[in-house]
Order: sequence, then C-alpha cells, then structure tokens
Amino acid sequence: MRRVATRAVPAMAELLEHVAARGDLAHLALFAWASGASSLLVWTLRELVAANRRFNRFVAEIAEINAFLGGRIR
Repeated sequence: MRRVATRAVPAMAELLEHVAARGDLAHLALFAWASGASSLLVWTLRELVAANRRFNRFVAEIAEINAFLGGRIR
C-alpha cells in the first residue's frame, strides 16, 4: 500500500515567506524576470516562424500566378 504524506504542499504565501526570510527575494525577482523574458522570446520566435511561413506561401502564390500568365504582363 502507498502511504499518503501527512504534510500538505506548502501554500504560495508560506513559500514566499520562507524565501523572504532567507533574504533570497532578489533571486526570486531575478527568476521571475528570466522566466518572463524567456517566455517572451519563445512567443516571439513562434510568431516569427508563423510570419515566415505566411510570407513563403505568398511568394509561392505570386510565382504560380507568374507561371500561369507566362510573362504576358508588361
């Protein structure tokens, strides 16, 4: 049989109190900043990849139209 832990997972307030009591508030702020910056970078790269795909589809469509018209536009 599996034993259930008697102590519940500490709440966020308890965790923050523990961190603040140890003087690691700067580390917590740095972690929050780094997490936010990394998330923003991942989001930006995903958007850039999506925009690149849309642009490639657009260029392919233009090339298809040019091939269809056969250079008749001048």
